[in-house]
Amino acid sequence: MSDADHAAVRRELVNALRDRLDASERTLSAIGAVPRHEFVPEPQRASAYADRPLPIGHDQTVSAPHMVAMMTDLLEIERGDRVFEVGTGCGYHAAVVAEVVGPGNVFSAERVPELAADARERLDRLGYDVTVAAGDGREAFADEAPFDAAYLTCAAPESVPDAIVDRVRTGGRVVAPVREDGRQRLVRLTVREDGIDREDHGGVRFVPMR
Repeated sequence: MSDADHAAVRRELVNALRDRLDASERTLSAIGAVPRHEFVPEPQRASAYADRPLPIGHDQTVSAPHMVAMMTDLLEIERGDRVFEVGTGCGYHAAVVAEVVGPGNVFSAERVPELAADARERLDRLGYDVTVAAGDGREAFADEAPFDAAYLTCAAPESVPDAIVDRVRTGGRVVAPVREDGRQRLVRLTVREDGIDREDHGGVRFVPMR
């Protein structure tokens, strides 16, 4: 498929997401700008613009575009905001966020060293200035805090780890899937001076946090 063909199916995806989601044009533009086919393994490329998760190896997946759009929108980020991602995977979600906040503002941790190395190379090759570290998201980038927002691409057990929430400034947001009573819910936390506001945004399915 040519670059023009990829661009055409990406526009179709964005139009479908616009009909499906109450997402901002800024988020939809970011989805439209990122070449998802570059982030998935060769056998999956024919399905790159299907609105569903795809396997990327190491028992991990890249989230469906509608979920990436929804989570990005919930962060309410703007150009220049600094964002912490837990779970780089193939780097697609980080690229979408980088389209919104600009170069040098996304910091991503990946527990699987091979995925971290591949994502770092891929993002760099595609022109995304994203800092990727191989390691535990609860420990990575502590010296870069505070962040304006953070998100998890893997399901946290019971609650988002304090070590991640504590890296977000007052007024900032954390978006994450959380396992509760055998099910997963997408939650948004807003950090306040006197505590945390929590919103539920429905049932989801993500790989578990390692």
